[in-house]
Amino acid sequence: MTPYVLGLDFGSDSVRALLVNALNGEEVASDVVHYPRWSKGLFCARAKDQFRQHPLDYTESLVQAVQNLWAKAPPGAAQLVVGLSFDTTGSTPIAVNQDGVALALLPEFADNPNAMFVLWKDHTAVKEAQEITAAATAVPENYLKFEGGIYSSEWYWAKALHVMRTDPVVAQAACLWVEHCDWISAVVTGTTDLQQLRIGRCAAGHKMMWHASWGGYPPVAFFAGIDPLLGDLRGRLPTETFTADQICGRLTNEWSSKLGLPAGTPVGFGAIDAHMGAVAANVKPGVLTKIMGTSTCDITVANGADIGNKTVRGICGQVDGSVLPGLVGLEAGQSAFGDLYAWFRELVNWPVVHLVQRSALLDDATKLALIHDIQDQTLTALGIEAAKLSVGETGLTALDWVNGRRTPDADQTVAMAITGLKMGSQAPQVFRALVEATAFGARAIIERFKDEGIVINSVVVIGGISKKSDFVMQVCADVWNCPIDVLETEQSCALGAAIFAATVGGVYANVASAQLVMASPVCKTYVPNTQAALAYESLYRHYQRLAGYVNAGTK
Repeated sequence: MTPYVLGLDFGSDSVRALLVNALNGEEVASDVVHYPRWSKGLFCARAKDQFRQHPLDYTESLVQAVQNLWAKAPPGAAQLVVGLSFDTTGSTPIAVNQDGVALALLPEFADNPNAMFVLWKDHTAVKEAQEITAAATAVPENYLKFEGGIYSSEWYWAKALHVMRTDPVVAQAACLWVEHCDWISAVVTGTTDLQQLRIGRCAAGHKMMWHASWGGYPPVAFFAGIDPLLGDLRGRLPTETFTADQICGRLTNEWSSKLGLPAGTPVGFGAIDAHMGAVAANVKPGVLTKIMGTSTCDITVANGADIGNKTVRGICGQVDGSVLPGLVGLEAGQSAFGDLYAWFRELVNWPVVHLVQRSALLDDATKLALIHDIQDQTLTALGIEAAKLSVGETGLTALDWVNGRRTPDADQTVAMAITGLKMGSQAPQVFRALVEATAFGARAIIERFKDEGIVINSVVVIGGISKKSDFVMQVCADVWNCPIDVLETEQSCALGAAIFAATVGGVYANVASAQLVMASPVCKTYVPNTQAALAYESLYRHYQRLAGYVNAGTK
C-alpha cells in the first residue's frame, strides 16, 4: 500500500493542498483555494498598512482545498495518508480567549479586525516595534541579538501590543496570542486549550524572541517594563518549543470527517512557509534559498559549531532547529518583491480600469473581461519591453522599499524612492528600474550574510516569480553575479510541509532521509552575463547611495 502525505501551505492569498507519494516524492495531486473574505478586501485598510485575515478564511478554504484534492487523487488515497503538516505566513498572530478560541470566531468579535489574524505585512505596529528595540538594547543582555538586533513591526510582540493598546475590549478578552502556524495545527488536533497548547520552534525563535540561552523568552519583567500588557502575555506563554519533525498531535474525529482523512493521523508542528520551502529546496550550509513571491524570504542554515556565538546583524533571526533539526536556521528577506510589481501594475492601469468601468460603449460582462485581460497581460508586456533595454540605458535608480525594509536592518518607516525620471521615462523604463531595485535589495542581503561570516556559495530560488519571468531572473543573476537554480516544483512550501509529514508519519526516520527522496530537483539555471554583471557594479553603488540618502532623511 502506497503511503501518502499531505503538505498544506497557507500563503498570503490562498491555501494550497499537496498530496505526495512518500516513497518516491511524486506530487500526485494539488489544489488551491483563495480566501473569500480576503479576496474582497475585507477587514483591511491599505492606507493605514492594516492587513487582517479572518480565521474562517483559513478553515473554510482548508476544507475546500482538501476535499477538492480527493476528486483529483487516486481512488482511496485519502485513507492511505499517514501524516500531514502545515506551513503558514509569519509573523501572523491572533488573539485567543482563556479557552483557546480565536476571538474572531466569537459572535461579539466576528467583524472586528483587531480580533483577527494580523497578517505578516501588517505594519501598524511601527511605534511598538521601536519601543521593543529600544528596551532590548538598553539592558545588559540584548534580547534581540539572535534576531538581528532590531525588532520589526511585522513580528509577534509588536503586533499584539499595538492591537491591545488600540482596542481595550480585545485586550480584555485576549488571554494569549498564537501564531497562525501553531494555531492551525492545534485546531485540527484539538489542542487549542491553553493547558494543552504547544508551539513550534520556528515562529517562536524568529518572531517571538525565544532562545534556549535564556530558558525560553526574555523574563516577564523585561516585557512588563515596556507595557504591563506584554508582561501578562509573556507570563502565559509555554516556554518549551518543538521542531517541525515532531508530532504536535493527531487528527480529531471532527477534522477527520471534514477533511476525509483517517482519524488519528499524526500532525506535525507547523512552521513558517519559507522555512519549509527551503527544506524542499535541499537547503544546506553554503546554499541560500530565496522564496520569491509577494515578498521574499531568504533562508540558509549553518552548523552550530561554525556559527558559535556569532550573532548576525540586521537579519530576521538565527534559531537552532527552525529549518532543519540540528542546524541553525538563518532568515532574511524583502518586505516587497512581487508586491512592488503589482503596485506598479495597479498604478499604470488605474486610468484604464476606471474609464472602462464607466464606459457606455461596453456591457458589464465585456468590461469585466477586458479589465481582467489587461491586468493579466500588463507585467508580461512590460517585461518584454524592459528586456530590450540595455543595462544603464534608463538612467533610473529605484529602491525596493515600497512596503518598508525587512532586511538588512528592519525599518518599516522607510519608503521607496526613484531618481533620474525624465520625459523619456516611460512605463517599460520605470518597470526595469523596479526589477533592478528588487535585485539590488536581494544583493544587499547576500552581502550582509557574507560580511557577517556566513558562507553563501550558491542561490536556489522558489516561488511563482522564478517560474514566470525569465527577464526578472536574468536581471537577478546579473546583479548577484552568480548562477541561480530554479526548482521544478510549483508548490515548494507545500512540498516542504509534505517532507515533514513523511517524517512525523514514520515513513522516514528523519528529515534528511525524507529529503533524499522527496526534495525537488532543479529545472533551470540562470547564468550571469559577464558584461551585464560588470555594468551592474556601478548601478548597485547608485542604489546604495540612494538608500543612504533615504535612510538619512527618514532619521
